[in-house]
Amino acid sequence: MEGMMGHAGMAATAVRYLRSVGAPTAAPAATTARAAPRPALRAVRDDERAPLDPAEFRSVLGHFASGVAIITAPGAPGPAGFACQSFASLSLDPPLVAFMVGRTSTTWPRLARAGVFCVNVLGAEQGALCRAFAVSGADKFAGVRHAPAPATGSPRLADVPAWIDCTIHAVHTGGDHLIVVGRVEALGTDPTAADRGPLLFHRGAFGRLAP
Repeated sequence: MEGMMGHAGMAATAVRYLRSVGAPTAAPAATTARAAPRPALRAVRDDERAPLDPAEFRSVLGHFASGVAIITAPGAPGPAGFACQSFASLSLDPPLVAFMVGRTSTTWPRLARAGVFCVNVLGAEQGALCRAFAVSGADKFAGVRHAPAPATGSPRLADVPAWIDCTIHAVHTGGDHLIVVGRVEALGTDPTAADRGPLLFHRGAFGRLAP
């Protein structure tokens, strides 16, 4: 008990001393932290964008090798189709694929009206067929053997390694192109044509896999 009184007396003496010299005798109250002001947000002006040369864009992106396909659709007075490098699988469940087409394409409106299409994946020996379908305004199907795809009736070209028969699922904008999403209704392969390998496109030229 005396020890406790002694400690209390010492503490009181210490407090009186601190007060006499102007020192604080209690912890300062906690201050509330202030959040830093948020930076002002604004859109990037055209003159602030990094300059991009379209020729350089094509040249650099051309280093990405891809397969080649011909997209076809039924129609009147005849079927429509065009050569396409930008084709890809998109989803397994549901089964979706996608391709890109330029907004200025004269063939796309005919595919859009049909609401269906068939992706004909080209083989290594079908470079000439691809060039024929890359020409605008010509009768692209002249002399080309084809049969109706089973689900949509879109032209399924003869001797292609693989084909994917689709209905148009959605269309999205992508700059100067449209992104067309198709739901797969049927598909198949030709083992004989597949054994010859795919037709590849790289840096503006066709190629094939080496043995």
